[in-house]
Amino acid sequence: MLGRRPLAAEVWITHHLGRFGGAFRHRRLGENGVVSIDPSESHELVRRQRELASLYATAKSLTALGELDEVLQSIVRHAHDLMGTDFTYLSLVADGRLSARAAEGTISATFLSATIPAGVGLGGKVLATRRPQWVRNYAASTHIDHDAGFDRLVGTEDLVALLGVPLVIRDEVVGALFAAYRSERSFHAGEIALLSAFADHAAVALDNARLYEESRTALQDLQVAYRRIEEHVAVVERAQAIHEALTGVVLEGGTPDDVAQLLAEQLGGTVTLLEAPEQRSGRVTTTVDDGVARSVAPIQAGDSRLGALAWSRPAGPGVSEDMDLRTLERATHILGLLILKERAVAEASERLSGELLTELLVGGPGISPAQRARTRARGIDADRLNLVLVADSASLSSTDLLRHLHDIARDRAGLAGEHLGRATMIVPSADDDRTVEEVHRRLRRSLGGPVAVVGERAAGHDWSRAFSLTSRCAAVMRAIGHTDKGVTTGRYALFAMVFDADRAPELDRFLATSVGPLADYDQRRGTDLVGTLSAYYDHRANVAATARALHVHVNTLLKRLDRVSDVLGADWRTENDLELQLGLRLHRLREI
Repeated sequence: MLGRRPLAAEVWITHHLGRFGGAFRHRRLGENGVVSIDPSESHELVRRQRELASLYATAKSLTALGELDEVLQSIVRHAHDLMGTDFTYLSLVADGRLSARAAEGTISATFLSATIPAGVGLGGKVLATRRPQWVRNYAASTHIDHDAGFDRLVGTEDLVALLGVPLVIRDEVVGALFAAYRSERSFHAGEIALLSAFADHAAVALDNARLYEESRTALQDLQVAYRRIEEHVAVVERAQAIHEALTGVVLEGGTPDDVAQLLAEQLGGTVTLLEAPEQRSGRVTTTVDDGVARSVAPIQAGDSRLGALAWSRPAGPGVSEDMDLRTLERATHILGLLILKERAVAEASERLSGELLTELLVGGPGISPAQRARTRARGIDADRLNLVLVADSASLSSTDLLRHLHDIARDRAGLAGEHLGRATMIVPSADDDRTVEEVHRRLRRSLGGPVAVVGERAAGHDWSRAFSLTSRCAAVMRAIGHTDKGVTTGRYALFAMVFDADRAPELDRFLATSVGPLADYDQRRGTDLVGTLSAYYDHRANVAATARALHVHVNTLLKRLDRVSDVLGADWRTENDLELQLGLRLHRLREI
């Protein structure tokens, strides 16, 4: 067994036969010295030989043990059997105290908790002299320093005569082996020699057990270290495999989304690309909420923050957690390059798209062969580009709007760009109203706020005329407060042609002079002369049809029209009829 150093059997027997033989040439040992006695009888020699044989067998059994506690208990049990005493126990020194570790023949279970200072009691005398010591009556002995607590245990166990021998390992006294009787008596030289011989071999067994335990602990530590090395190697190999896979994605022309998908497959959990980093720090941060761990790694290129990578998974300790976080961080470097590459490609594509859109808008009706070839090279059929749209926002610039329009234009095989300060797009369309509504809905979702989109069909490839009307209608929409709609130009075209919509105060003055008096009257009196007059013009000045539409009697309608005359003057039907109709329609449009 690892660490054992047992004595050779022949050497051991020869050594201890000499010790026992000496016992027959002396008288019994007393407490104060050695007194010579007559030689022992022949049957005494036979008994001693049997004890040696038993001791040798016991020694062999001790060398086969490994566990420290098992060795200690075996030492005490065999000593108890060989000595034939009432009580046997073993104590070891630890931290300056002598503590009982194993016992045989005890009465009280609390004896094994006994501990006394290493300098008191019979044990203290054994440790100090490094020689066997015994007393006829422990409680009455004046040759030892007593410990009150241990004396109480001695009384509980009814111990009287006590013999102690040292346990010596490599010239260090590590404890003592004790044999006791529950009656007063002396210990003979043979008994002392027998217990001392047993203690010598017990010390070797104890040393072996300690070495075995140390070796086993060292082996366990080595096994743990080896497993950790294996785990670390596996983690490193896994990280290397992930890195190679990420490199492969890049070389094969993969996108940032492909990188995120690969990371999710390799790391587990979910990996999400965020458009904007959630923290200012350039390092990975991890938070835990409801059993879910979420790590966010910013994606940077120099001082530019390009987004962030978020990894969510069940919270808990993991062997590869630190390495996985480093893998996540390394992935952000790859993503940074991919995003910069995509942006460069997108910017070049958007620049070309804007140039083509400008050429079509300023080149007049028709398409040149060169324009047709350039649009075809981008997968766009110029002959199908029949709807011009303009986007307008009170809070965002045309440049900000344009970034989102480019995405929509790519999806719809169209062109987008900035023209005369307007975010503009030309796309194929089979249903203009539906297309404009869908573009408005998508823009609003992307922007997270109100946006106005107006569209006009370009007949005969006359994109310039369609843009001019669309742009003026967009201005009218803003002037009358329609900032979150997606419509075609039909509803606003008349006013776009009559007014300079970029000069909003003109619209306000026109409404104030044409419809303003009626609106003020309605507000003061709680009437609806504006609604009555609008219905009157909608029904081509037919009194009966207007009354039916308003669900009133003809006389009631006539009284209302008389009141309109009181407000606007009696000649409102003849002199300002067109201006009044235009004002009513514009007023009604503003209220929508």
